[in-house]
Amino acid sequence: MMKPYLFIISIFLFFNSSFAQDFTYGKISQEELTMKTYPKDTSAHAVVLQEFGKSRINVGSDDNIKLFYYYHVKVKIFDDKGFDNATVKVFLYNDNDNDRYEEITDIKGVTFFNDDNGLVQKIELEKKKIYPVKINKHWASYTFALPGLKKGCVIEYSYSIESPYFLSHFHDWDFQADIPKIYSEYEVHIPAFFSYKAALKGHLKLTRNKADVETKCFETHGASSDCSFIIYGMSDVPAFIEEDYMTSSKNFKSAISFECEEYQSPYDGVKRKLTKEWKDIDYQLKSDQEFGGQIKRKGLFKDRLSAILIGKSNETEMAMAVYEYIQKNMKWNEFWGIYSDDGIGKALDKKSGNVADINLALVAALSAAGLNSSAVLLSTRENGAINELYPGTGDFNYVVARVDIGDKFYLLDATDPLLPFGILPLKCLNDKGRVFSLDKPSYWMDLNLPQKEIATKIMDFTLMDNGKLKGTITNYYKGYEGYKQRVKIKKFNSTDEYVEDLVGKLPKIKILKSEIINLDSLNLPLGEKYEVEINLFDKNNSDRMSFNPFFMDKNETNPFKLTTRSFPVDWGMASDDRYILTMHLPEKYTIEKPPQAIGFALPNNGGKFLSAFENMDNTFTFSNIKQFTKSIYSSEEYPYLKEMYNKIIQTEKVEMVFKKK
Repeated sequence: MMKPYLFIISIFLFFNSSFAQDFTYGKISQEELTMKTYPKDTSAHAVVLQEFGKSRINVGSDDNIKLFYYYHVKVKIFDDKGFDNATVKVFLYNDNDNDRYEEITDIKGVTFFNDDNGLVQKIELEKKKIYPVKINKHWASYTFALPGLKKGCVIEYSYSIESPYFLSHFHDWDFQADIPKIYSEYEVHIPAFFSYKAALKGHLKLTRNKADVETKCFETHGASSDCSFIIYGMSDVPAFIEEDYMTSSKNFKSAISFECEEYQSPYDGVKRKLTKEWKDIDYQLKSDQEFGGQIKRKGLFKDRLSAILIGKSNETEMAMAVYEYIQKNMKWNEFWGIYSDDGIGKALDKKSGNVADINLALVAALSAAGLNSSAVLLSTRENGAINELYPGTGDFNYVVARVDIGDKFYLLDATDPLLPFGILPLKCLNDKGRVFSLDKPSYWMDLNLPQKEIATKIMDFTLMDNGKLKGTITNYYKGYEGYKQRVKIKKFNSTDEYVEDLVGKLPKIKILKSEIINLDSLNLPLGEKYEVEINLFDKNNSDRMSFNPFFMDKNETNPFKLTTRSFPVDWGMASDDRYILTMHLPEKYTIEKPPQAIGFALPNNGGKFLSAFENMDNTFTFSNIKQFTKSIYSSEEYPYLKEMYNKIIQTEKVEMVFKKK
């Protein structure tokens, strides 16, 4: 997978006379209020005029060392589509069982606008309109909305956060957002007792990066030190535009993050290293009762497996039987995570649990069956990429099972009752996973798996003298495409309801007979067979009738709209989509204008789109193939993907016209 741009900046001391500063709160200009568009992005619905943040490690009023964070922003809103920027949610972290959340103070906000007489008016944010919410044991939030929004208004707000978690959760900074920014600046003040690394992500470059030394800026209990004072600034920051087929946007947005490597305690002078090695993480996970302790519980399955494994002649059959047992007997409660909540024993009794309850139970059950199993920790696509430079568990939010049989391995997620054996959901196909077992060191594995989406659609029609098409539609779905189609069908109470819904979406088609094949046989291809009748007769022109063969599944818009794309196209997996139409015409009809053959190939053997037409007597065959042989395409390959989709859309617009001879 193409990695997000990442630059490591060591925080060190050097002298410079340039200092950062905040802009004045509550000061507004007529130029800002009368601004109609942002010249560098006239499509923007809002633009950040100024943004400033500051983080300082210092001693709080309670005599404890804390991180003091301040945020201040002013935003111009051009139209009502920009109003979303006036609703603000600030998240507060808690890493303590005693609800020791970060504290937010000094929230203030104001909306400026010109009245009908051209005079500047303002409406202040009311304190009673600020809403705190406890989300879970680790997160809380404060939400507020700036009042009095109008087209052309300017909003401004600021707040401060006091945090005891300066070692593990130093405040990161996002330069890029979904609206452009004229200028964004972040300053940090770090005492020499603490050593941090800063990682700059994204393809944009800093326009300001200054550092200086603040002498004697930090003191506690008789110990004092100088501070690093660093400024990170970026001008003319473009909006980050999300497109289809990408992983988490935070992988690619320009931002800066901080990681504490080591520190010297101001109290006892002892140096402590925070950066761990993977062997430390291995020991931590193996000894953790909510992780390694659950994998060890093979005894839970001793009696359960005896009946399950009867008649299974090889390890693959055994693994499939164990997987199916967990899949059918434990229901996912919609909670993610890498640690078991109440233990897999209780989850088995309740027949319900979180991701870790189910998949750690699967690891233990596979091991109890004598199979070589392990757990794979990963970060889902929306959670973002894993930072491999810093061993730890914080980036992981999902766990699946791995079983090795001979020279093959299979990754398994038993949380979904419709997933076939050896296929992971798309959300899990994200860069790399870390494989953990109880008796070997952990290691990385690539999650760019060989699983594919495969669909074949075959239509065989005869044009009748009465202007109707009669024939069959046969669809086959394999791999992940079979899973997706099963999910669609299972949303209905019965296959009859599914077919009725299909008829409602295709008003010109009458389904005379239908059959769904292998719906509950997850490891076999899913089939759909329909006998249909399609009315083509046009009473206004009975000599000519038109037919679009892509009436069931047509690409009408190109998912790739950017001129250039600075991040990869990530499908998650390769795909193969084939369409074959055979048409039988009566003697008195012919096809007026056959579709043109098209051949388009992506560079680097990345895939192809082929369309062909063959005519023999009164029967013709029209077919096309869409293949994407890779799961990830680089930004350099983006224009070719965009052009291939243009050709696909153009081809699928075709109207076949049948004309009387």
